[in-house]
Amino acid sequence: MLGAVVSLGGLGLLFGVLLGIAARKFAVEKDPKAVQINEVLPGANCGACGFPGCSGLAEAIAKGEAPVNACKVGGAPVTAKISEIMGVKSDGTEEKMTAHLLCRGGRGAAVQRAKYEGLHDCRSAAAFGSGGKACSFGCVGLGNCVRACPFGSLSMGPEGLPVVDEEKCTGCGICVKTCPKGVLTLVPEHAKVFVACSSKAPGREVRQACRVGCIACRICEKTCEFDAIHVVDNLARIDYAKCTNCGRCAEKCPQKIIVNELAKEKAAVAN
Repeated sequence: MLGAVVSLGGLGLLFGVLLGIAARKFAVEKDPKAVQINEVLPGANCGACGFPGCSGLAEAIAKGEAPVNACKVGGAPVTAKISEIMGVKSDGTEEKMTAHLLCRGGRGAAVQRAKYEGLHDCRSAAAFGSGGKACSFGCVGLGNCVRACPFGSLSMGPEGLPVVDEEKCTGCGICVKTCPKGVLTLVPEHAKVFVACSSKAPGREVRQACRVGCIACRICEKTCEFDAIHVVDNLARIDYAKCTNCGRCAEKCPQKIIVNELAKEKAAVAN
């Protein structure tokens, strides 16, 4: 009995030594820069950068296979630290991006032609008549983006549309990639004026499908003094490199689908 115990102990010790030797011999040496970069990354492991977690991105940056600003979650502060590690210059002017919904066709605004009773999934509903909505461009409203957001910055509002919490939003873009209708987009943090519609249908069709859709009247285009808004494919689009957030286009829009967040903020303060 004692001999068997001693034999097993000896075998255990031998296997332990062999495993230790194998671990040293076949160990993959980590790039010191990759280790340093991984330490400054936020550790969200959201995958928004296109790599398998923060460690995967760190290795890619260290190898020169990804840019130093690939982590949108970390933003300018993280980019600056990674640039220092990699020995490259960073001007630190990168502006944070935030998600924004380009649709106001919620309950009471969008015409509902049928009742959708399929899977509680935007892609499934989009494949079957936009979940019953008359507008084929609008938000389906089943919350895929909310469930996909790893930072809890999205929630479903009372009108059946997602609401973005800008303070929590990191600009990772996962919700944008998740939305089958493309009604979520990333905009610069300084942007305060938005065209809350994604429909490319002619004005007549828009009126029949939604109470608050863009009818391509071009009043906003004629009003803007900075050439920052133009109607393309029946839809008003804002060039944020030119937009000054003056809000005149929002004041003149007959459909009230151009939203001026600055005006809303001022009104909230006044009240």
